[in-house]
Amino acid sequence: MIGADEDLETVLSQYPDPGREDLIPILQDAQEVMGHLSHEAIVRIAQHLALPASKVYGVATFYNQFRFQAPGRFHIQICRGTACHVKGSQGILAALKRELRIEPGQTSRDGMFSLEVVACVGACGLAPVIVINGRFHAGVRPEHVGRILAEWRRKAKEDDAPD
Repeated sequence: MIGADEDLETVLSQYPDPGREDLIPILQDAQEVMGHLSHEAIVRIAQHLALPASKVYGVATFYNQFRFQAPGRFHIQICRGTACHVKGSQGILAALKRELRIEPGQTSRDGMFSLEVVACVGACGLAPVIVINGRFHAGVRPEHVGRILAEWRRKAKEDDAPD
């Protein structure tokens, strides 16, 4: 965890005389370099800002942009915007939760997948949409979820195979 601690200290050094107005930018920067906000990071940020950790945690949990678990190797975003909702994204979300055995905001036990519900991915014409590591899957139906996840698992095995 030394690297993560060093990364956080690098972020905090960019705010040498911080005020309350720096809390959200610090949280954003910390998550950018660390991938998520650990308990230790929340405590250290609170110390740097001379705020109670509960205040920092309260702000971080208020905004859905912050993650408290490391994202999976493959980060799934399911769009719940109007077009996707009308075209059945709720069923897709249910299928993802069932297949992965996780809730939004969580990472699968094997660390392979994380799941996030987003308001809109800006691809309404392709609805319903899921995005995995930036790759769009359009016109998804609940019965497609198992096949899509299997493709990503296969990709992981191919990437991990020795040359």
